[in-house]
Amino acid sequence: MSGEASTPGASPRAPRPGTQKSSGTVTKKGDRGAKEKPVLVLPPVGEEEPKNPEEYQCTGVLETDFAELCTRSGYTDFPKVVTRPRPHPAFVPSASMSEKPAQDDQRLSASCSLNSLESKYVFFRPTIQVELEPEDKWVKEIYIRGWRVEERILGIFSKCLPTLSQLQAINLWKVGLTDKTLSTFIALLPLCAPTLRKVSLEGNPLPEQSYHKLMAADSPIAHLSLRNNNIDDHGAQLLGQALSTLRSCNRTLVSLNLAFNHIGDAGAGYIADGLRLNRALLWLSLAHNRIQDQGALKLAEVLRPFELTHTEVVERRRLLLEKGTQERSRSPSSSRPGDSKTDREKNLLLQVNSAALAEKTDKTQTTKTPKGLSKKKEKSGGESVRKEEKSGSGQSPTQGTPKKEDPMKSGKGKVTIPEQKTSKGKGPKTGNKEKRSFLLESEHLGQSLAYSWSPKHLVAEATETVNPLLEPVEHRDGKVFVPGNKVLLHLNLLRNRITEVGLEGFLATVQYQAQFSKSKSPSKGPVGLLRLSLAKNCFSPQCPAYATIQELMLPRAPVTKARPREEETT
Repeated sequence: MSGEASTPGASPRAPRPGTQKSSGTVTKKGDRGAKEKPVLVLPPVGEEEPKNPEEYQCTGVLETDFAELCTRSGYTDFPKVVTRPRPHPAFVPSASMSEKPAQDDQRLSASCSLNSLESKYVFFRPTIQVELEPEDKWVKEIYIRGWRVEERILGIFSKCLPTLSQLQAINLWKVGLTDKTLSTFIALLPLCAPTLRKVSLEGNPLPEQSYHKLMAADSPIAHLSLRNNNIDDHGAQLLGQALSTLRSCNRTLVSLNLAFNHIGDAGAGYIADGLRLNRALLWLSLAHNRIQDQGALKLAEVLRPFELTHTEVVERRRLLLEKGTQERSRSPSSSRPGDSKTDREKNLLLQVNSAALAEKTDKTQTTKTPKGLSKKKEKSGGESVRKEEKSGSGQSPTQGTPKKEDPMKSGKGKVTIPEQKTSKGKGPKTGNKEKRSFLLESEHLGQSLAYSWSPKHLVAEATETVNPLLEPVEHRDGKVFVPGNKVLLHLNLLRNRITEVGLEGFLATVQYQAQFSKSKSPSKGPVGLLRLSLAKNCFSPQCPAYATIQELMLPRAPVTKARPREEETT
């Protein structure tokens, strides 16, 4: 019985599982507490913050806009916008400082060493450096170096950069770009101000080497620098195709810097193929690459008359046919039998007037004084003004139908200016002097424009040039030769692997361009290379071919041309 009694006594103690239940309730409370903690950690304000950047209106001050957009996007530690430091002037110690004791000098040197270490770390600290206009303090250039630019940062830039109305250049140095972020950056460029013409992406190697996307037909970039990007022959092939193909051509890019890459002979050949039909690029640097003689010969071949391939000849014939059909559709002489009688009468009058003008150019004396000289005689009240009023000087040469009146009427226009050379009398002599002075001024102006060529002046001219396939050609032995690329002004091939074999190709090119520039006036377009850098290659500096190239290029350099131009103008 006692054992039975003990068993019921043990039964009330047995509900220790009840304590487990109570402990179970504690765990449930703990679970509730664990579920409630995230609600306390994430306030509702934090959920609304990502939507705020879209509501923010940029003010055009990059420092304020970038900081505000980063804060609204949830960034706590973001780079600051600082003014780019300028190089300090040379320090000249004064006499008072030289009289200080040696202990002070030691202290100063120790503090300077600490400051120099600090400045080195500050230089590599993530910042956004800006260069401002000296007067208006507008942001002109942006420099980002040494920190990774992600997709979200580019999204912030897409909102604050379009408000910078005077932005001219963006420089990204070792910012960890990828092919995806590069596409995002390219999509950002059309949103910026039209003054943005320069982009520098240096130290940003890409796996797919998609740098050619920066040179699309609608790209606003005029100056592109792609140094230190490990670009090999495949990347050079994409860049060469972006320069020009048979049906497309880049018309905005003026300078391209491909130095410090891994471009070899094949890559140089692809770049040379891009220069065959490109007439916009003025400045090209391939320094510090792996180009040997084969690549150098291909580059030199494009800069003098070269043979068209079969596909290029076929394309040239197609362009000539299109041009002929357009001219026939625009010309008034292509009249059909069904044309109206008035159109035929107009054509007949034009032919009669042109014949009258041709007859007048054959004569050696003029019947009337020019209109410009008659205006000078109006001040003295001569009788020539009355005669001109009677003959109807206000009419144009194409309005009169009789043949006899046409030369008299056309004598008061611009056509009679060349005839003043052979005419006699006091009036024509003064006109001849005026013409001589005008021609001298125009010659000096043309020479000054020719010697002051720069990428800014030639951007518009390069975009208006005709297709190189339609240039005057030369037929030799059943082959078609075009004049070659004479628009490229600067070519840099420093520190490659070119020997005397490749040097001979450039010697032939420089000799041809020098002969061509002598036979052509400098005011009638480009005449070829003005600077050619071939030093530090695999040939001796005393090589005869290199010495001849240097001698031929010396008078073509803009620096040596400036002195004779100043003397002529004075």
